[in-house]
Parts: sequence; C-alpha cells; structure tokens
Amino acid sequence: MNNFVFYNPTKIVFGKDTIKKLNKLIPQESSVLITYGGGSIKRNGVYEQVKQALGSRKVFEFGSIEPNPHYETCMKCVDYIRENNIDFVLAVGGGSVIDATKFIVAAYYYETEDKWEILETNGQYIKKALPFGTVLTLPATASEMNNGAVITKKATLEKRAFHSNYAFPKFSILDPQTTFTLPEKQISNGIADTFVHVMEQYLTYPVRNQISDRFAESIIITLLEEAPKVFANTMDYDVRANLMWAATMGLNGWIACGAVQDWATHMIGHELTAFHNIDHGTTLSIVLPGVMKIQREEKGEKIIQFGERVFGIKEGEKQEIITKTIEEVEKFFKSIHIPTRLSEVGLDEKCIEPIVQRIKDRNWSLGENGTINYEKVRLILLDRL
Repeated sequence: MNNFVFYNPTKIVFGKDTIKKLNKLIPQESSVLITYGGGSIKRNGVYEQVKQALGSRKVFEFGSIEPNPHYETCMKCVDYIRENNIDFVLAVGGGSVIDATKFIVAAYYYETEDKWEILETNGQYIKKALPFGTVLTLPATASEMNNGAVITKKATLEKRAFHSNYAFPKFSILDPQTTFTLPEKQISNGIADTFVHVMEQYLTYPVRNQISDRFAESIIITLLEEAPKVFANTMDYDVRANLMWAATMGLNGWIACGAVQDWATHMIGHELTAFHNIDHGTTLSIVLPGVMKIQREEKGEKIIQFGERVFGIKEGEKQEIITKTIEEVEKFFKSIHIPTRLSEVGLDEKCIEPIVQRIKDRNWSLGENGTINYEKVRLILLDRL
C-alpha cells in the first residue's frame, strides 16, 4: 500500500427533507448567491425549498450555468458577486454547477488578472476562496465532497481541471428525493461517471491495498445491483439513496487512500467534450473499454481481480478472463442505455486526429505508468469507432 494523507472537511447532511437544514448551516447575516443551471430546480420544487430555508437572508441568483461549465460564464458570475457584495455562495444542482461555483469562489480572490491560470496551474496558487455550500440534485461527480473542478474555455475549446483545499464545500445537502425527476439520460450519465471514477482509482496495478480495493469493488457492485432498479422504478427512494451515496463515495478521496490512480479515460474524455460538447459521462463510457483493451497487459492483474470479484469470472486462461471482463464492462454500460462507441454520438474517424495532436502538443503521458502517449490515444479512439 502506498503512503497517503487523507483530508476532507466537508460536512454531509444526507436524507429526506434535509434542505430545510440550510437555515442552520449558513450564517444568518450572510448575503447568499444561489448558483444553478438550466432552471430545473425551479420546476421540481427544489428552488422553493431552498428559498424557504434561507429565510430572511438577502438572496441573489445566478443561473444558466452550462453542463461542462464555461470559464466565460463563471467570470460573469465573479463580476456579479463583486457588484453585490455577496459573501456566501450556494450551489444548487449537479457537478457542473458545483464545479463552476468552486472556480467562481476561488477566482473572486485570485490575485493574477488572468483567472484561467487557476486551471493551467492546477490551482496551486489559490490562497483564499469565498465560503460555499451545495445542495446536490444530480449524483455523479462527487464534487459535493471533493476539492476538484473541471472548467471549459469556450474560446479555445479547452477543458481543464484544478484542485485546492480551498475548493472543499463547507457542507453538502444530499436529499435523494431531489433526483426523482431526473431524465433517464442524466441518470445514465451519473451512473457511468461514478463507475469510471471508481475504475480510475482501482484499475491500475496491485499494491496490496485491500481496504481501498474492497471499498471500490463494493461501490461497483452497488451500481450493478441498483442501476436496473432505478430504470424499473424511478420513485424508489432507497435505490436513489444508494446511487447518490455511491456517487459521493466514488470520488471523495476515500478509495484513493493508498491506491495508484490512472485518469487517462477522463483526460481523453475531456477532449471529446471540449471539441464536440459530448456529455461527460458519455465520453467515459465510450473511452474506458478502449483504455482497458489497449492497456490490457499493464492492467492485466487488476482486470482479472476485477473480473473474478465483481463479475464472478473465474474460469479460463488469463487473456480469456481479461477479454470477458472488458466485455462485461461494456455490457453494463449498454444496460444503462449509454453509448459505448463514437459512432453512437455521431462521430467518425475525423474526430481522432485533432485530439491526438493536442495530446502530442502538450507532451502528455497519461495513465498510472505514464505510458499512454498520443499514439496510444489514437489506438484507443480507433478502437471506439
């Protein structure tokens, strides 16, 4: 097991009717900005619950934050906060709204004029941020309980990430009832996102990290068990609760303790989103099987462990078990009605070279061993046509 430091200060308030607890979580004298996305919170009743819980506080709003939030939109929000002397931000939505809010609260105090530097330097120069909390309505990214965010710069078609301990929410409210009205597409994307988050921290090479491995496997098994149920009965509270908590546990730092991490699938997926505006979860379900195939030798031991422990594949030669396990992963994605091929999202071979060239220009070496160069990225994407 590798050495690690684990730190997570976010307070989680989980369960039915917990939005009302906002009144005790935000200082009474605060001037609060609600950030949100396309407006679904005003249609499903969450907005009214939030407003009621905030009581007599002075409340402002900033909506229309995009899926894969834009840097340009975030900067407009920073200006809005300055103009109105806001001192607390409440993100109400899914990972995109929360990621945008993390950037906004960091950019507010960031000393350099060009705030994109936050993304170019992985947040290492952030010294202060406005306090913020979240009300989660779309379980997927675990942004409600981690210190990372991903932002897209529309002007240059770049999608970059940053991390900072100043980007941990003060608290996050997780009421599974807020997910009852989610469209099937968003449910599928959220499950795929959770699945791949876990795999990025698990499917590398063995370091005898039994606790993190077993926790990771338990999250995946939960997804396998609960995913069919959520499509069969969208109003099952316990299914929604299990999926919501699985998503949070998938990337709150816990299963990363002592583990080796990959993140190649995400880095390639980010480029698909940046160039073609494909849903984040969908890019992951497309790319992961390709990464597993091209990296099958380096990842072989963990793929076999995964196949045996999660899918019960215990018979056959090494290569046969690896192949069957990859097939089971792709089969799972298909079962949750999410694409696994570039052709399913309207892309062909022409989409590959711009991504390959960007990886080459940045001189990126991806994966747990740094062996996925631009040539391997080409092979991974060619496999997914």
